[in-house]
Amino acid sequence: MEFFTGLPLLAQGALIFCLRIVDVSLGTIRTIMIVQGRTWISFCLGFFEVFIWLSVISTVVPLIKDRPGLIFFYALGFASGNFAGIKLERWMAAGHMILRAISIKNGREMAALIRGRGYEVTTFAGEGLEGPVMQLFIVCRRRDVGAIIAMIKSVDPEAFYITERAGSVSKVIRPFMTPPTGWRAVLKKK
Repeated sequence: MEFFTGLPLLAQGALIFCLRIVDVSLGTIRTIMIVQGRTWISFCLGFFEVFIWLSVISTVVPLIKDRPGLIFFYALGFASGNFAGIKLERWMAAGHMILRAISIKNGREMAALIRGRGYEVTTFAGEGLEGPVMQLFIVCRRRDVGAIIAMIKSVDPEAFYITERAGSVSKVIRPFMTPPTGWRAVLKKK
């Protein structure tokens, strides 16, 4: 605490700002992990989030009377932490998605292309406004959605698709064409 109180206002504010970004980002990701049912990840993130928050709040509150400018840094760090947490979670792309694509004319070719890239596809025949359609039902990792949509659009640019988050998934076959890369590869190694 003595180290912190000896710093100039701008340095104190910058430190509070950075620590708030970290703890609020952890809180944002923790909340998303709770919704996805990832208990242990949520537990660990919650521990570090509260540890940082208590450290910051116990240091800031006694100083606010003398340095009310710290409120600005605290609030700005909170708002920035929400933004950073959402961006970080999108980059991580954890979880699974359900992708439904409907094609009037190219459903079979679309399914064959997606299956050829290692994804499982279930097809359903249906009836649309202009006649028969084919619906593709795909459960995939969230980070694969963009690539699958690109495949769908390459076969049928007018295809209609819907994405939604999947809660619990019994299994998802990883595409055999893409080995794990980046930080996911490090976490997958045993």
